[in-house]
This record gives sequence, structure tokens and C-alpha cells, in this order.
Amino acid sequence: MRAFRLTDQKWAATAFDGEGARRFGGRWNHRGSAVAYTSESLALATLEQLVHVSAGIPLAGRVAIRVDIPDDLPVRTILPDELPEGWRRVDGLRALKTLGSEWILSRESAVLRVPSVIIPSEFNLLLNPSHPDLARLTFHLPEPYAFDPRLLSSPSG
Repeated sequence: MRAFRLTDQKWAATAFDGEGARRFGGRWNHRGSAVAYTSESLALATLEQLVHVSAGIPLAGRVAIRVDIPDDLPVRTILPDELPEGWRRVDGLRALKTLGSEWILSRESAVLRVPSVIIPSEFNLLLNPSHPDLARLTFHLPEPYAFDPRLLSSPSG
């Protein structure tokens, strides 16, 4: 299995320590729980970044980092139909944050596979930096990544 993470070049060396998610929280974790967010495809990782453009997150200076996950590594998967109704809405965040934070604390697995809010039939992979099996993953060198400018422009009419 492969995973991809897009991040600012200045954070590439610490992209998988979970510190950003620990400090600020995320969709699948409460503040205080360290986790690294990745996607099963580079395309999904791109979309996951683009939904935050309006939040003022700069997209220049990005790098893509590929992660190889051994086939025999236990991965917990959560399917969309296992989640509470409304999980894709902002008011559904509390349940997801609790579910992810409990998984982090349980150290059940190094990887949690969760549906994307953007495309529920595709998956993001949460990596638990405190799990010993994380050492079995292969983290590739960061490669420069540029967003196609057409993704950021208004449609012409």
C-alpha cells in the first residue's frame, strides 16, 4: 500500500511527527493527539490541500512525500457506513475526532484507513507516530510538487 503527503518544504523533515495535528487538532484527532495525515493517492492528497485554500494556507513551496506501507502491516479500516449520520458535516466532527483520538491512544495499529470527506469512496491514511510499527514504513525523499494553476483559477465563462 502507498500513501502520499503534501506539505510545505520547510516542514518536510518533520512531516510525520504529528506535531501540527497535536497542536491544532484535525478532522480525526483532538488537539493533544499526534497523528500524521496522508492519502492513498497523490490526487486525493491534492484535493485535501485544495479544500483549505480559502483558509489562507499557501500552496507554493510544496513537496510530495511517498510512503510505502508493507502489505503484512495491520491496518484498521473504517468504512463510511460505519460512521454516524452526518459525519461529513462540520457538526459531525466531534464523533470523528473522538474515534481517531481513541485509536491513537489504543495503539491498535500504526495506520488507520478512513474515508475522505471530499470523496467518501476514497481513503486517507492516518499514521500514528507513537506506534512501534511506524518504523516498518518506508518514507521516500520529498519531491517538489506544484499545483496546476488551472485548479486555482476561476472558471471562465
